[in-house]
Amino acid sequence: MITAYRSNCKSVEIRDLSQPASFPEDVVWIDMLEPSREEELYVEKVLGIEVPTRDDLKDIEPSARLYIENDAVFMTASLVWKADTDAPTLTDVAFILAGNRLVTIRYAQPKSFALFIAALHRLPENWRSGAALLAKLLETIVDRTAEILETSVSRIDILSTHVFGRANKVRKPSNYLEQKLRDIAGHHRMISKLRDSLGSLSRLLTFFYTVPAIQQDHEAKELCRTVSRDIQSLSEHASFVAGNITFLLDASLGLINIEQNSIIKIFSIASVVFLPPTLVASIYGMNFQVMPELAWAAGYPYSLALMVISAVIPFFFFRWKGWL
Repeated sequence: MITAYRSNCKSVEIRDLSQPASFPEDVVWIDMLEPSREEELYVEKVLGIEVPTRDDLKDIEPSARLYIENDAVFMTASLVWKADTDAPTLTDVAFILAGNRLVTIRYAQPKSFALFIAALHRLPENWRSGAALLAKLLETIVDRTAEILETSVSRIDILSTHVFGRANKVRKPSNYLEQKLRDIAGHHRMISKLRDSLGSLSRLLTFFYTVPAIQQDHEAKELCRTVSRDIQSLSEHASFVAGNITFLLDASLGLINIEQNSIIKIFSIASVVFLPPTLVASIYGMNFQVMPELAWAAGYPYSLALMVISAVIPFFFFRWKGWL
């Protein structure tokens, strides 16, 4: 689908590709969402550029993501998608500056694009050029990334409370910490995607900052500089959060080991406590012909008392040592 946005912020969907390839003169943004090959050819004919395909967007080499060809600037960045689900992922989006027009090619619908389109009518008229729109769009993308990071930090804080704040009267399942490991893995995946996205945006901003169209627009240039600083701050914060997640993972594994060791300790102490009574019972269970206690009337209660005493003494000894 091709949506063209004019300088007055009105949008036009290009549906009939059989007509001669052209856009109104005041179109400043062409948004291509999951374009077909016919739509790609249509835009190529209008703008005189070669539109990157879906496979082209997957290239990770900087030379394939950031380049200038036929006076058109081609940039590709990886944006976080499905951040509100349990399976966040990255989607590659192409940004092309062709003359005074901005072209975006995407095969997903990141929330940042919807936010930018909703606020498009509030932009001043001097910001309605291709380069200025791209600067504002990148600002919206970074703001959305910061929002996702802030949400993730809040959820990680709650998870940390659940992992360490277990000293309450509510009984937890035996596999409680094992379940939390899955949550930790999910947060680690989210932060990893955010760091990859921020790194991609940082490289794009560095390249975009040198483009003549930005150098000639002082306000857009300052905005790019501000957004670049925001990306650096977010990257540092994401690294700090990643360190906290690593600590939380190590702590959870440590707590699981402590619980398992406690269980093994209980069985070990129980076996030691019941070892003396077992020894007494074994002795009086022998079938020797001469055993004085066999003819003793109080022999049976005596042996029972001896077994109880031999079990109680190790128990209180362990309590005194603090092993129980």
